[in-house]
Parts: sequence; structure tokens; C-alpha cells
Amino acid sequence: MGPRKKSNKFHALVGSSGEDLVQRLSEPKDYINELSHEVLCHIFRYLPMKDIMCMECLSRKLREAVTLYLRVVKVVDLCAGHWWEYMPSGFTDSSFLLLLKKMPDLEQLYGLHPRYLERRRIRGFEAFSIPGVLEALQACPNLLGVETSHLELVEAIWNYMPQVHILGKFRNRNGAFPIPAENKLTVPINAKIQTLHLVGVNVPEIPCVSMLRHLYLKWVRLTKPQPFKDFLCVSLRTFVMRNCAGPTNSLKYVPLITGLASARNLEQLELVRVPFLGGLIQHVVEDSWRSGGFRNLHTIAFGACKNALEVDLGYLIITAARRLHELRIQPSLTKDGVFSALKMAELEFPQFETLHLGYVDEFLLQCKMSHSELVKYGLADVIENPGIITDIGIKVVNEVFTNIKYLLIYNCPHLHNPHHWITDQSRWSRLVDLTLVRCHAIKLESFSQFVELLPSLEFICLDQMFREPPKGCARVGLSAGTGIGVSSALVSNQNSNNDNEDHHHHNEPNMPPPPINNINNQRRRQQQQHDAPAEVNGVEEEDEEDEDEVKMFCISPCETQPITNRCVSSPGKGKTPLRRGNSVAISMAVADQPKTHAAENSCEKSCQVTSEQIKADMKAATESSRRSSGASGTSEDTPASRTGVRTMTGSLVRVGPAGATSGHAGGCRSVVMDATHGTAPDRAASGREGAERPSVPLSSGPASVDRVEPRGGAVKNDPRRPGPQTAQGKRQPSSAASSGSQQENFVPRRPLTRSCTRTSSVPLVSETARPRMAVRRKRMADKSTSTSDPVTEDDHVQILSLKSKNLVGITLTNCGITDLVLKDCPKMMFIHATRCRVLKHLRVESAPIVNRFDYAQCKKLDMEQVLDQILRMPPERNRIIYMRPMHQVGGLWSLEILTGPYPYHIAIVHEFSNPPNIRNKVRIRSWMDTIANISQELIKYEFFPEATRTEEDVKKFPRYPWGRDIYTLEGLVDGAPYSMITDFPWLRTLRAADPNGYSRYDFEDDESTTIYAPRRKGQLSADICMETIGEEISERRQSKRGVFQRVVVLFLHHCDTPGEPVDDDYI
Repeated sequence: MGPRKKSNKFHALVGSSGEDLVQRLSEPKDYINELSHEVLCHIFRYLPMKDIMCMECLSRKLREAVTLYLRVVKVVDLCAGHWWEYMPSGFTDSSFLLLLKKMPDLEQLYGLHPRYLERRRIRGFEAFSIPGVLEALQACPNLLGVETSHLELVEAIWNYMPQVHILGKFRNRNGAFPIPAENKLTVPINAKIQTLHLVGVNVPEIPCVSMLRHLYLKWVRLTKPQPFKDFLCVSLRTFVMRNCAGPTNSLKYVPLITGLASARNLEQLELVRVPFLGGLIQHVVEDSWRSGGFRNLHTIAFGACKNALEVDLGYLIITAARRLHELRIQPSLTKDGVFSALKMAELEFPQFETLHLGYVDEFLLQCKMSHSELVKYGLADVIENPGIITDIGIKVVNEVFTNIKYLLIYNCPHLHNPHHWITDQSRWSRLVDLTLVRCHAIKLESFSQFVELLPSLEFICLDQMFREPPKGCARVGLSAGTGIGVSSALVSNQNSNNDNEDHHHHNEPNMPPPPINNINNQRRRQQQQHDAPAEVNGVEEEDEEDEDEVKMFCISPCETQPITNRCVSSPGKGKTPLRRGNSVAISMAVADQPKTHAAENSCEKSCQVTSEQIKADMKAATESSRRSSGASGTSEDTPASRTGVRTMTGSLVRVGPAGATSGHAGGCRSVVMDATHGTAPDRAASGREGAERPSVPLSSGPASVDRVEPRGGAVKNDPRRPGPQTAQGKRQPSSAASSGSQQENFVPRRPLTRSCTRTSSVPLVSETARPRMAVRRKRMADKSTSTSDPVTEDDHVQILSLKSKNLVGITLTNCGITDLVLKDCPKMMFIHATRCRVLKHLRVESAPIVNRFDYAQCKKLDMEQVLDQILRMPPERNRIIYMRPMHQVGGLWSLEILTGPYPYHIAIVHEFSNPPNIRNKVRIRSWMDTIANISQELIKYEFFPEATRTEEDVKKFPRYPWGRDIYTLEGLVDGAPYSMITDFPWLRTLRAADPNGYSRYDFEDDESTTIYAPRRKGQLSADICMETIGEEISERRQSKRGVFQRVVVLFLHHCDTPGEPVDDDYI
């Protein structure tokens, strides 16, 4: 009866009090308000300050708990641990003061990073100002330290609250270059700060700060004449000074170096563009090393230090040998002698790991300002030349640093054969990471051998390497573009210790004599450099001007070499520029027989050519010279014009001083060679043909400086003289003023190219038209002697073969290779290729676990061949292929992948975001493995049928959908469309599942922002996913449709398809 009484009483209550009680009973219980104040205060310790302050408004009990918490809190972070962010906006002087007054025990205030502060209070306006912040901080009697990044605020704290420490790392956030005039900071002597990181700030001086441990100066202008006069930081551990505008007098840096020697715990020393006195560090080290100066350094970096000497660097390295980890050496100190001297010291470097040769600061690499502009803004006047270290020096590097793990070499053009770096004493047994940038002379075959011999190598990064040679040189047997001296045009390379046997451009005295008029010559050289083809991304563009180089050949009477062995290219290719004289004289071959014999004797060692060839050429040239000199030499018809046979085109040669005397006074003479490089009898026969070369004299002397007569040009404006015919079958006559100087004969062998006509003041077509001559054209298919002829030529094949047992990945940027071959790379996992203009093919012989392929902006990539190679690999891994084609890719082409005999589930994603968005690409990697894991679980443990895909299977399904369950998913990501064509199982069901409210996800994510968001649904493992797709599993099992164990994703990003590469920070 008891329970019944209770029930009656309940009903009576309901009837009497109405619906309020029912509503109260149905509401969820408020557990938070039942907690004690102590428990709530403990919870507040794990919440951001912004959330704690919001709780004041929720209930009376929470407001009381917040008040109690603020009363006892000692450490507050206004940025919730995110030091790079700003503090919450909306504060004013009064509200900030009210907040800090609630925290009387506050000792450390972190995250005081206001987005904007007024310099002074504004009457009648509630603002957030520096005086207001100081007043609030002074309201906390126990305050010990503040973390901030505001320049004016930290200076005010130093001035008005000197007892307060600056916590954490002080980094100003408004740094820039050129240095803004409003960024100013004066550091007092008694500043309580441990880390000072200044970027783009005007500082009068660096005083003696006893507490300072880490000092970073970047783009800092030191305004006092003696900024280091009082510098002494005995606790300093890190000193970095990069691209600062300091005094130009080297003597004023003496206190800086001596002050650094007094910091016995100094661990990191980086000096970039610091013009300290050469030899100063050597003397300071000699005086201080016994007392511990520079003994604890683990990082040394010298970059663009104008006066630094090898002894400065060497003494630092020797002193810090016991703890040295990392060494970065500027190009001027990247020499063989530095490492030879270290080897002689017989030291051990037990902790050394990282070496950077030819170190150039990234600001100098990325800055678009000219050198003069940098000097104008106060930086030191320094121009860096490339490093001159050779293969011998690199060989010694590993003998000195036997434990080296990371090697980076930048712009060292005198390195040729990496496989010579390995010896019995130098095995590079611990090298893990190798980066080569702009080392153009390194030979591809030698590099492949070097990689094979490295036992521990895991990562290779190649940037601007193995550049392709200019078009045309391969056809005519020239050696241009082979790499030597490409980036060392500013450096003397006369007696390098490299083995340059494979380069047909030794530093022999095979150059024309120097000009008399140096000013004129310098002006012409500048003009040549100005007209040189531009270099885009480190690899020269396939431009017509690149192919139109004029190869000038100048042969003195004592040097009659064939043209094929002599190539003097333009300065744009890094070769020695051709020197041109004050006058222009175009000469014929030598008619003196005794000189011919002397020439043969002198050239036996320097060229590989038979004497028969030389005699045949000399005979042909002599006969032509006699025919032309027998008449007046100016008005007689040439044999070619009489017979109507087309003449062979020739190279123009500018020769040295003053007209007729140049041939006898050490000047250059030209030997006219045949167009075909055949045998000696053929060449002699070609000289005996009726089409013997006519001589067309050119005016010389002061009136014709820098003038070149085009083919068919007439001398003395003789209207009766028909000129030789052009290669197109028509004459291009021109008039030229004749001078009183003696004229030499000229044999034109090919038409003038733009490279030559740019330096000529004579127009190619004259104003007076000449009647055309009937001429029989002779075919010249692929028998040209010039690199400028418009003949379509394939790219020079350069194959990079990789064979390494530990290699994990390779990154190629701006490289000139055409084929990448993976011979035997059992641990290779990724390939990244960016802006490799001529990269076309991939061949995988043995690389079973490689699974990531990135090809971005590779203009000539054969996508079908690369995809076929990847998809034919044994299905041992899931693979993702990311491509950014620079041309339109048809939809039918991508569908053909689904028809092939590839044992994978395949997804083809077309992404159209521009600028490129990597959200889909990154997140596909997170869930494609889950799809494959589900299939593997079913096959292994549920006896699910496994699909096969052989050639026979392909023949069974000749039509769509080719035996696959193909479907399409489309959508938008950040406003850009995407399309996914795939036969992935399970994906549609998983995408359609409802979100899991209890799942943890770090960002707002669903199918509206990406293809598939597994974290939003809590689908983080194959076991969880299989609970969702049980119905689809049953359907597939009943229909006996098998699944593959592995998947492949082809991600095509179409932002570059117009042919213009889009800048992207992610590649």
C-alpha cells in the first residue's frame, strides 16, 4: 500500500502545482552548478582565458568561481599558448585595468600581443594605449615578467618598470626591408631579457646586457658610429647577425668579435654580410681559446662576409672541433685549401653532421633588389663569386668530417666527377641527405655511380642540375653547353685541378689577340651580355634566340684547327666572349705555304685532325683566293654568279687591329671549311667543284667599325656586280661605304642570324632592289655547320639512373634530365619533380614500395608512359600520383586508364582550383589507405573474393565499364569545382553515413569542403568502417564481385593547363 500512497500523493501534487513541476523534472540536470568552487577553479586551469571570462555571464555560481580563480591565479596567457597570434581584441585602458585588478597575485603575464596600441591616451575616447597598459601592469604588485612583441611597449616597460622581466622570446612583428623608419628600439644596459629577436628595426647600439642569451639581428640598422663600443654579453649562447646596415669601417667590428670571445657559452655564431676585419677572428681566437673562447660552438655560418679569410674560418673550426655540429661556408671560402689545412691539423669532429658549401643567405637569393639598391639601403658592398672548390677538395671533406650526414653544395661549377669523391679514406659511409644546387658541371653518369656507392643515402635533392645543352651543338659536334664555367664566368679558372678531358674547351691560348681599343671592346661585351638569352628557372628556355647563337671561329696562321673542335660561344653560355678589334676585316685563308707547315706542326697536340684535311681546305681556299685576286677584286663577276650555283654560307669573323696588317702582325685569319664534315677526299672534291667560293670584300677602317656586310653585299655600290645568292634563292644586296684601307676577301657560308645582326649597323635588305637570278637549289638536310639553322631537334637525352639500397626519395627541381630510371631501389618511397622542362619518361625496374609521385609543371612529360610504368608495378602499395599538366588533358584519355590491365582500384581526380588548393590532395592520402585496408581485411579474414586484372580479363570486357563499378563524384572546394571518376568500393556508402557527434576532429570538415571527411563521421579505422558498410559487403559477396587489395589515385590539378605556370608555395 505504501507505493500506492506515494503515487496518489504525486498525482495530487501534479494537480495542485500545475505544469511547472513537470517541466522542471523533464529538464536535464545542471551538473556544473553542483560542483564545488575548488573543482571549478581546477577545471579553469585547462581553459583559455577568453573562455573563462565568458563564463562570468552564465550563472551566479560560475561568476563566483571565476572571481575566486582570478584572485589566486599566478600565470595567465592571453593567447592560450599560441604565441604567434594576437590577444583578444576589444580591450580598452579601463577594461584591461579592471581585468588585472582582479588578479592581485599575478606574477607572469604571457600573450600580451595587442594588434594595435595608441602611443598616448586620447581625451574623451576609450582607446587601448601604452600608458593604459603600463597603469594596468603597475596595478599588479607581484608582477615579475611580461611576454610581448610590441617595440614601443617593451621600451616603455624597460623605462618605467625596469624590474619586470621580458618573458619568452621578444620578436617584433612589423619587421620589413627596407627598414621602416618608425621601427625604433633603444636597449638599456639593465634590460632584463634573455632572447631578443629584432627584424627591420633601427637600433642605436648593442650595449652590455648581462642577462642576454640569444641575440638575433636581421635587417637591423645600427645608427651610432660605434654601435659595438660597449658590447659585452657574457651569458650569450646564440649570436646571429644577417644583412644588417652597420658601419662600413671594418675596424669598428673589433669590439664585437672580442665581446663574442668573452661569451664562454656561445654555441651558435652566424655572420652574414658582416664586414669585419680580415684576420681579426684568427687573432682573437689565439688570445682567447685557452680561456674557453669559441670552444663550445656547435654551429658556425659565414655568408657574404667581405673580408673574411680562410684562417678566420679555420681557427674557429679547429677551436670548436669537439662540439661542432653544423658548418655553413660562404662561396669565397669554399676552397680546397681550407679542407686541406684542416686535414693537416689531424683533428676529430665526433659530433659533426651538417655541411653547407657555397652558403648564400636566402634573402640574397630571393631578393629582387639590385646590388646597388642593397648598398643604398646600408648593407655592405659585397658581390659573391661562385665557390672554387674542386673534386679534390670534396674528397678531403669526408676525410676531415668522417661522420657527416647532411651535405648541401650550392653553385660550385668546378665539380665534375662525384664518383671520384669516394676513396679508401673517404667513403661517405654515414651520408644520409645530399642536396646539389646549380653545380652545372657535374656529370650525370658520374653522379649515378656516386649514388650507387653511398651505403646510407636516403634523400637526394637536385635543383638546377644537369641543364640541357643548347640546341644544335650535338648535330655539328660542338661542345657548347656541357657545363664547364656556366656559372663561373666571373671566376678565373685557368689552372683548376679538375679533369676536364671530356670538355672540348680547355683553357688553352686559342683565343684571338686582345683588342687595341679596350673601351670599344668593353662596350661591345656589355652589348653581348645584354643581348644574351635570359635564363628562366635556372634552365634556359627553348627559345629561337637560344638556337641562333653565332659561333665565331678565328684561326691564326699558326693555329689551323678544324671548326668542329673550336667553339667560342657567347657570354650568355658562360664561355669566354670573343674579343673584337677596332676595325673589321674579314680575311681569306693563308696563301703562304711555309706558314701552313708551321701550323700543322703546332697543332699536332691540340687537335685530332689529319694533315690531309688541312691541306684540302687550304688548297680550296688558295684557289678561291687566286681567282678573286686575279681581277680587280671589286667589280668582277664571281664564278658562283656566272654559273648560277648556290654558294655555301659561312661564318663571320671579326679580327684584330687595323685592316691589312692584322693577318701578318699576329692577327687572326679565317679558314673556310666545308659544310659537310666528311672525309678528306670528299672535302677536297668539294673544293674542286664549280661552286668555288667567291670572295666578297668588306670595307674596313675607322668608318666601318662594328659594321658587318650581309651576304651578297656589294662593295663600292657597283650596280653591275651581281652578288652571290642566299639560301632562299634570292639576293639581299646592300650598299656600304668604302674606305681607303686595304680590303680583305670574305667568303660567306651562311646567312646572318639575329645574334649577329644585332651588333651590325648595316641593314640586311638595302633600299635599292636588284633583279633576281635563277638558281638551282641544293638540299641541305641535316648537314648544317651552324647551331642557328631552323632544324627541329629532339632534346638531348640525359638519363638519371638510381640504384641504392637505402634511398627513400628524390626531389628534382629545374633539372635537365629527360629520363628517370629506378634500377634497384628497394626502399624508395617518393619522387618529386618540379619545373623539369625536358623530363619525359620514367622507367621502374625495381622499386616495389614507391608510392608517392609528384610531377608539377613538367612541360614535356609523357603522362601516358609515366602512368603506365607506375600502374604496371606489382600491387604491393597504395599509390598516389599528383600531376599538374601544362596542357589540356582530355577526359577520354583519363578514362583509358580504367581499361588497362592494372590490378588496382583507381580514382581519377580533376581539380580546378586556381590558385591551387591542396586540401583534397592532402586528405585523400588520409583515407585512401582506409579503403584499401577494408578490402584487405575482407580478403584475409572474411574469405572475400579477390579481383584480378590481366590481359585476358581486359579482353572479356571490351566496353564500358570494362568490368569495373565506375561512378563519378563532383563538388566544390573553396568555390573551385572538382570531379572524381573512380571504381573505389565502399566510398559512396561511407560518404553517405551520418556524422558522429562524439567524434574528435580538429577542424570543421564535411563533404561540402572536401571529397570525403572520415574524421567527421568517426570512421578512423577499417573495423569501424566495416560496421557502416555491412550491407554493401553482403551485396558484393552475393554478386561475387571481387575487390583489389590496393588502390591508386591519380590527382590532376589543372591550374597550369593554359601553359603559364602558377606560383605555388607548396611545390
